[in-house]
Order: sequence, then C-alpha cells, then structure tokens
Amino acid sequence: MPFKANAARRHRIPKQRRRITNWAEYDAALRQRGSLTVWFTEEAIAAWHAEPRTTPGGQPHYSDLAITTALTLKAVFRLALRQTEGLIGSVMRLLGLALSVPDHTTLSRRAETLEVPRPRSDSAAEPVHLLVDSTGLKLCGAGEWLIEKHGTRRRRAWRKLHIGVDADTGRIVASELTPHDADDGAQVGPLLDQVAAPLASVTGDGAYDQEGVYASVAERHPGARVIVPPRSTAVPSAAAETAPTQRDQHLQLIAEHGRMGWQKACGYNHRALAEATIGRFKRVIGDGLHSRTDQRQATEMNVAVMVLNCMLELGRPKSVRIA
Repeated sequence: MPFKANAARRHRIPKQRRRITNWAEYDAALRQRGSLTVWFTEEAIAAWHAEPRTTPGGQPHYSDLAITTALTLKAVFRLALRQTEGLIGSVMRLLGLALSVPDHTTLSRRAETLEVPRPRSDSAAEPVHLLVDSTGLKLCGAGEWLIEKHGTRRRRAWRKLHIGVDADTGRIVASELTPHDADDGAQVGPLLDQVAAPLASVTGDGAYDQEGVYASVAERHPGARVIVPPRSTAVPSAAAETAPTQRDQHLQLIAEHGRMGWQKACGYNHRALAEATIGRFKRVIGDGLHSRTDQRQATEMNVAVMVLNCMLELGRPKSVRIA
C-alpha cells in the first residue's frame, strides 16, 4: 500500500528538534502583535482626514491611510466591519481625539478601490531566493461541523492564494488571488512581476514542474535558477547530452544521488519556509475570506499580507538545531 510505504519511510527519518536562541526578544515581539499602539500609529492619526472636505452627502472623506488602518485592525483582531467601527470609536475616545469614525458601509465601499502598499523585499542589494506556494481560502458555505453532521447540497466556494516568500527574510514579497481552479505554474509570471529585486533562484513544489515556469523565470531573470522537483515520470529533453536544460541537470543529479541528495544539493529544503508562511497566514488571519466581491477580497488579502510582514518585522525567532 503506498500510504503505508510512505509512512514507514518517514518514520526512519527522525524529526528535527530546535531551540530558540532569542526567546526574550521573540516573546516581547509576540506580545507587541496585540498592542494597539503598533497598529494605530501617530502617522495614521495625523493623516486621518486627507482633505478638510465632505462628500455631497455630508460624509467626511477619509485618507487611504485611515481606511488601511481600520482594515488592518479588522484583520489583526478578526473583527467584522461593525465591530471594527466600534473598536476605532473606542480608541478615539480613549485618546481624546475629536476625529470622526468611518462607518462599516464606508469601510466596505472604500475597500473596493483601496490601494494597499505592495510588499517589498528588504534584500534589494542581494539577489532574492524566492519560494513560491499556494493554498485555498474559503469564501462561504456551511462550516466543517455542519458538513460532517448533515452533509451539504452545494459545494463550498474557494479562492486560491499564491505567495512568493523571500527565503532570507521570511517576508511575503509577492501575492496573487485567483479562482480556485487556477494553475499554480501560470501564476509564477504575475508573482515575478511584483519582485523588483534581482532573483537568484525560484523554488517550488512539483506542481511548478512546467516548461512555462522555466520560461517565465528565464524571461524576467535570465541568471536565476529554477529549483523544482521533476515528476517521477520525467524524461530528459532531446538535447540533454549537448545542451542540458536546468530540468535535465536536476534529472541527472537525481539519477546520481537520489531525491534526498538532490534536495540537499539544490537547497530545496528551504521550501518548507513557504509552507510555514502559509500556516502562519491561516493561524493569524484565518483560512477564509469575508468580503463578497473580487476586488474587496483582493484588498482583504493585501491587508493580511501587510499585517504578517509587520508582525515579522517586530521580531522573528532564531533557532538552532539540537537533534
């Protein structure tokens, strides 16, 4: 049985044990993630109203920074729009600020056109090792408990989140939201277009073993390596003997040293950082989207990415392997 064989093989590989060496700093950073002063900044207060004017209906005009701050608080504390409005109002009263509070309809409407700052890589001087991966985010439908208990007559709606992670900093430097049936390999180009820094390598799982992925990387970053495991049925190209491609070189290395040897030699094991980032996204932000329209969902995703990067900047663990 394939499952039993794989399980037996995994049991022969002991699980790594690691120890965090900067626990005091990391513990303080974890506490800071829940501090209102981190997310409701002086800059947001100063730019709360972009212009001293109101719309024809009498509604105040809020700056993009104010709306972004409100949606950030919504993402960090997992609030609905009305609860977000209440939280901001209470913060204003505690601070003694005579500023109006955007209501939930304003937040929903502005999310349709809001330009959230795109993530950037910190390693602008050094080439980036980009890790790509994807996951599904729920939209609507019965919860898992109701489905298991009563079943469901309609399928749950999903969107697919594609991310690019800087392997050196752990930050998400590219992200894309697509329909649930979008091909992972087809999103490599849009992800690469969001990375301004030069690339040293692009690493992904077997779903990215496509000619289009190699072509997209070669077109935008000719010197970058593509580290993707070839399928078990993969065969060398016709020109493998005279002009081997990167994929041919992977196949040759696997034939000589096995897949585990290939992983260590190519640095493929770093791809686990992308999986860890997706796990952190679902633990901190959640595994679903709450907005209804495509553009609002994109804004919700962009705010979530910004939140995760900010949390990482507060402090990240440094660990060493002990077993």
